[in-house]
Amino acid sequence: MNKISKIEFAILIMIIAIIFISEYYYIILKDHDRALFIGLWPPTMVGLLIYFNLKKTS
Repeated sequence: MNKISKIEFAILIMIIAIIFISEYYYIILKDHDRALFIGLWPPTMVGLLIYFNLKKTS
């Protein structure tokens, strides 16, 4: 198994933090539009991470 680089680990931590921030806006602050906007960023970041890893290996 390949080791995770520091930048990939940092991006994964940011993704988890963004998910929790989105849940905070949705559940606690009841700001549904902002929560949905913020919640759309983690899948985009995961997609970019996968793309760059595929590009790096080929």
